[in-house]
Amino acid sequence: MKNEMSLEFSALSQNESFARVTVAAFVAQLDPTMDELTELKTVVSEAVTNAIIHGYDNDPSGKVYIYVSIENGVVDLTIRDNGSGIQDIEEARQPLYTTKPELERSGMGFTIMENFMDEVDIESRPGAGTSIRLIKHLTKSKALCN
Repeated sequence: MKNEMSLEFSALSQNESFARVTVAAFVAQLDPTMDELTELKTVVSEAVTNAIIHGYDNDPSGKVYIYVSIENGVVDLTIRDNGSGIQDIEEARQPLYTTKPELERSGMGFTIMENFMDEVDIESRPGAGTSIRLIKHLTKSKALCN
C-alpha cells in the first residue's frame, strides 16, 4: 500500500531539524535500520539547507516543499524550492564545490546525497528553483514482509 505526505514551510534554518524529524517519523513505519534512518535524515538536512542557503539566500519569505511516498520498502522523497536555481548542475555535484565559501560550507551536500541514496535526480532552472528527487530502497522493511 502506498502512503504519502507533504510539507510546506518557511525557508528558515530552524525548520531544517523539523523537516528531518518529520520525514524520519513518517518513514519509521517501514522499520528501517538505524543506518538507513540516519542516512535519510542526513539527506533531508542537506537538501533543505541547500534550499534555504543557496536557493533563497536565507530569505525567510521563501518556501521549501517536501513530498514523501513510501511503498514496498521504497522511500521516494522530493525536496523543492522556487529559489534562485542552479546555474550548472554538473559543477554543483562536484565534491567540495560551493557558491558560498565564506559560510565555511564543505560543498559535499550532493556527494552525501549520492552516497546515501540509491537514486538522485536534480532538476533546476536559474531563477525558477530546484527540485531534488531522492530514492532509497530499504533493506529490511515491514512493507516487504506483507
